[in-house]
Amino acid sequence: MLLSIFKIVLFVTVVAITSFGAIYLIKLDGSVLVTIADREFRLFTPVIVIALFILVFAIWIFFKLTSLFVAVLYFINGDETSISRYFSRNRERKGYSALSDSIAALASGEGDLALSLAAKAERQLHNPTLTSLVTAQAAEMAGDTGKAREVYKRLLENENTRFAGIRGLVRQKLAEGDTDVALKLAKTAFDIKPRHTEMQNTLLKLQAETGDWLGARETLNVKLKYGNLPRDVHRRRSAVLALCDALENQKKDIEGTHAYDVALESNRLSPDLIPAATIAARGCIKAGSKRQAARIIQKAWKSQPHPDLASAYAEIEPDENPHERIKRFSALLKIHPDNRESMLTRAELQIAADDFPAARRTIGNVLESEPDVRVLTIMAAIERGEGSKEEVVKGWLAKAIYASRGPLWICGNCQHIHADWAPVCANCKSFDTLAWQTPPPDATPNRTGEEMHPLIIGGVGIGDVEEKIVEEKINDDVASDTGNESRGESVKAPDWR
Repeated sequence: MLLSIFKIVLFVTVVAITSFGAIYLIKLDGSVLVTIADREFRLFTPVIVIALFILVFAIWIFFKLTSLFVAVLYFINGDETSISRYFSRNRERKGYSALSDSIAALASGEGDLALSLAAKAERQLHNPTLTSLVTAQAAEMAGDTGKAREVYKRLLENENTRFAGIRGLVRQKLAEGDTDVALKLAKTAFDIKPRHTEMQNTLLKLQAETGDWLGARETLNVKLKYGNLPRDVHRRRSAVLALCDALENQKKDIEGTHAYDVALESNRLSPDLIPAATIAARGCIKAGSKRQAARIIQKAWKSQPHPDLASAYAEIEPDENPHERIKRFSALLKIHPDNRESMLTRAELQIAADDFPAARRTIGNVLESEPDVRVLTIMAAIERGEGSKEEVVKGWLAKAIYASRGPLWICGNCQHIHADWAPVCANCKSFDTLAWQTPPPDATPNRTGEEMHPLIIGGVGIGDVEEKIVEEKINDDVASDTGNESRGESVKAPDWR
């Protein structure tokens, strides 16, 4: 619309200036006297101006005819395309002008204008290699996905533009959510140009989302080969992919030997990867290599203490009594004695050994600084073990209902909370971004205290204590409410303080 208005204004301005100039020249009284062979010619100003225009036009015609004459000479000498090239130069000039204008429109975000200019360039140039890419991008910007898909498919026919066509189709399929077709196309594009960084990342992301762990590791190795990935990042991601392969094989392999072998490789590449350390340690326990299992867990614990590591460490000696377990765990807990997880694990071990005063002293600082559901549930178990009243125990459990769930697996990219570790974020689909950390206070946790490991042998676990107490509380409240209703009394809300 603005372009049309601009053209109209420009046309009116040119006509006005031309008319004003013509009137001005007519009103001039001056003249020029030209003498040729004793003959005099008096030329007035308007005649001079017209003569100049005719002269310029004649010169232009002369050069055009000269170019045509040269083209005819080339044609006579055997150049069959010389005459056609002569007549196509003007068309090419217009085509290249339209193509450059289309690229400028793309850069400025005018999709419809870019598409129309690209179509004009395509008609003038008859060179799909030059115009198809611009046409496809303009069609995408204008929202004409059908036109873009048609152009991308046309690019597949030319070997030089085949990669560009596949790349465009991959983007379209990803936008449509068709990951299966996008994965096949990405593999084809990767085979054509394995050095292409964008296609490497796209293929790796799709392989991770679809669970093609072996293919993803091969793609990762290619990225390292061509220098598109730092070596330390390659080791970490290769470890994650190996872990994913181990988890998948653990479900398929009844004996679990292959899964443990792959988990050991993952642990070797990245000892701080907690899920890999737990699987590898359990594989060593099954194979009878208890010392190796202990070393694996201790090395991972040094990087970051985690309840899953403590659970695997307890499985090394499943038949030991609570006091023997405390003594054996001292080698693990002394690595980070002031860490929150170390103190909670020590408190649970002391509860299992019926040393409730020591457990209370151990958990004291954590209770003041980070009173999450696990800490409060441990306090409820301590109160019960020391013979406190049921109201005291229920009070701690009531606080646990509304308390934070403590550290969880959180995506560092979008802050989405996961119940368990996963290689790909369920929300933003980013790869290897989950970290064990405490969510913000306003976050909604999706993991309960079911994963807490009581480490109690021959006794009742903390989770069982909580379940039993809550069940008793519900039964008591129901019985009390029923009795009050039968007597016509008003029912009071339970006191959870």
